[in-house]
Amino acid sequence: MILEVAKLAGTTILSGAPSGRRLYARLVEAIPAEPEGPEPLFVNFVGIEVATASYLRESILAFRTFVRGRKSNFYPAIANANSDVLDEFVELVHLRGDVLMACVVDEGGTVLRCRHIGKLDPMQQLTFDLVNREGETTASKLMEIEDGPVKATAWNNRLASLSNLGLICEQSHGRTKNYKALFAGGRNGR
Repeated sequence: MILEVAKLAGTTILSGAPSGRRLYARLVEAIPAEPEGPEPLFVNFVGIEVATASYLRESILAFRTFVRGRKSNFYPAIANANSDVLDEFVELVHLRGDVLMACVVDEGGTVLRCRHIGKLDPMQQLTFDLVNREGETTASKLMEIEDGPVKATAWNNRLASLSNLGLICEQSHGRTKNYKALFAGGRNGR
């Protein structure tokens, strides 16, 4: 699913917190019916020239927090942002200690490149890298792979944290939760 920022905002220059809150409301209204399984929800920045940090905080970060807070099967990611907009996102997430997925996607929603922006703590980064390497995993599997003193509960907490950020997806199978990389090409961010 792709949501077009330029169309929803009605402009190519995004500035100011009040305008950001208006886009947030439009993004929430534009959410389609909940999918049965995990699905990327690309917030497409094609055509956007400039965006301020206050605008992005009140719109995109608030939207991602809202969607992930509902434990939705949608996983929001920014798509096709130019370097100026990406720089604003980088500054914003660094200040907040936050992380976002940033992708380049084609018109059909196929991921061409993807990475996270922001900084994960070392254990989250290890967990993220392991999930991307394995494709799909559980906390118990990661505990076996790493074969160290870290118990499955700690691995599960790290996995849940990454899922809450929208970097990996979570699926419940009875009492077991599987986690998988949803965005092809996910790699270290900046």
